[in-house]
Amino acid sequence: MHNEELEVYRGKDFVVSDHIKVHQVTLDEIYDYGEQEYYSMVYHFTATPQTLKSELWDMQPRIDYTKITPFELFCHTLHNMYPKEKTSILFGDLDFKKFQIAHKDDGTLLLHQTVGNDTIVIDEYTYIVITDFLRKAHIIDKDEKLPANHTTKMILIDDAREERARNRNKKYHSQLKNLISAMINSEEFKYNHSEVWDMKINAFMDSVKRILKIKNANLLLQSAYSGFSGVNLKDAKKQLDWLGELD
Repeated sequence: MHNEELEVYRGKDFVVSDHIKVHQVTLDEIYDYGEQEYYSMVYHFTATPQTLKSELWDMQPRIDYTKITPFELFCHTLHNMYPKEKTSILFGDLDFKKFQIAHKDDGTLLLHQTVGNDTIVIDEYTYIVITDFLRKAHIIDKDEKLPANHTTKMILIDDAREERARNRNKKYHSQLKNLISAMINSEEFKYNHSEVWDMKINAFMDSVKRILKIKNANLLLQSAYSGFSGVNLKDAKKQLDWLGELD
């Protein structure tokens, strides 16, 4: 049970266990599902206490985001938010609403459900594998930063609450539209408007970052060779390596 970088980039479905398989979607599947709804679901599945700090603090009873783990958050709050009809785009027939919370003999938390003669179990390790794949596929950062002290924690919670209020009535703007438009109008991108929709989400997002890296490397080289004093090619070695890892 693993998700190597090349496997994620290849775009095949990721088999977690006999009963759990995660589908990597295409841009066309996201469009058919509804982009806003799709990303909202993915962000909820991959959420950490840090990304929901103000929501948790404002709940009754209050939850301190620094005192719980991502898996505890998933088990107690997030895992049953969506019916099977919504999650099937990623998980097929797996019904998260049927999972029940239980504990192993050593007291550790798990989710389980019975299907026929089989028991499906999501323990913390399985959860990490699933969410790690989803983050890699969609290129989503994992926020696990903890505040240095209580004052900082409250400032971060207040800032997050204010941001929620600012965004509450904002009209949704597509995350993908400008990226798709930029890519199909970029000479480095090899797919046209008709073909791009069949791309898996990871391959597409990887192309966005890779082409930006290539363009940035070319710009640095042009600036250096044109005599611009602000560019030191020795110091910019990592930025010039457009074959290297993507940030």
